[in-house]
Amino acid sequence: MCNKVFIFIWLLITVLLPTADGAQAQQAKIPRLGFLIASSAPVQKPRLEAFRQGLQVLGYVEGKNILIDYRYAEGKPDRLPALAAELLQLNVDIIVAAGGSPPVQAAKNATKTIPIVMTNPADAVGDGLVATLAHPGGNVTGLSTFAPELSGKRLELLKEMLPGISRVTVLANREFQGYGAQAKEIEAAARALALDLRFVEVRGANDLDNAFAAISTARSGAILTLSDPVTFTLLKRIVELTIKHRVPSMHLQAEYADAGGMVAYGPSYAELYRRAATYVDKILKGAKPADIPVEQPTKFEFIVNLKTAKQIGVTIPPNLLVRADRVTK
Repeated sequence: MCNKVFIFIWLLITVLLPTADGAQAQQAKIPRLGFLIASSAPVQKPRLEAFRQGLQVLGYVEGKNILIDYRYAEGKPDRLPALAAELLQLNVDIIVAAGGSPPVQAAKNATKTIPIVMTNPADAVGDGLVATLAHPGGNVTGLSTFAPELSGKRLELLKEMLPGISRVTVLANREFQGYGAQAKEIEAAARALALDLRFVEVRGANDLDNAFAAISTARSGAILTLSDPVTFTLLKRIVELTIKHRVPSMHLQAEYADAGGMVAYGPSYAELYRRAATYVDKILKGAKPADIPVEQPTKFEFIVNLKTAKQIGVTIPPNLLVRADRVTK
């Protein structure tokens, strides 16, 4: 009788053990994300935190049930292809591409099969990243910041703050993939407002001192920064120079105003990154990027750094302060 019981238990263990091992192996499979970022870690920190918060709402905790490998190009687009290749070697399940179109393009060039979630290219369709917003096709989906009226709104706000302004200097990087679309929009808006635009090239830190010397010489009434990984990586230095030269500034990203830039108006990038987490979740649950529509921003922020305005001698009209989403004093 004892022998029969022993044999029965041995057979039961033999049958169930492979099943248990298989279940444990399946349970141990943790999804891995590769984050390909055009700029640097310090300036991306608030946005990445928003992304993690988005994941947590969906039940993902970094290091526990989802892994994330980060690669930063530090504002040097030529580094992106190699960084994308590194992520592929790590066998990531999804690549999240952040910092405009260049990291998305680098990831897209590296793989046609691994899903790619983009956080904030200016014009995903115009840059050839997706076929259409409604039907992306291929392995890329996510969010795009394309909003043609945005440039006009930023210049309108500058005109309201500085009624006598006639000339605006634009800090831009012509090598940036999204430069053409941004420049076209802002030039059209400037013509409508009878503003003279002067473009000054910024491709790296060494260009900034010369750029601001040119701004002083041109007696520009204000500066406006176009969005690209280079200027974004250099935002602290740009803000320092606007204050040093006492020139009013308008920026796209909230991070500029938080660092001391006078005004920022644009999409909530924190919200875009938070929304990117929902794309990751859908793909991990089986959805195909080709079938997930690309979203455009729905939340915009108008931020005024009143402390900086006072420091450089600009009085912000009360009606604009009332309309601001956030005022730094």
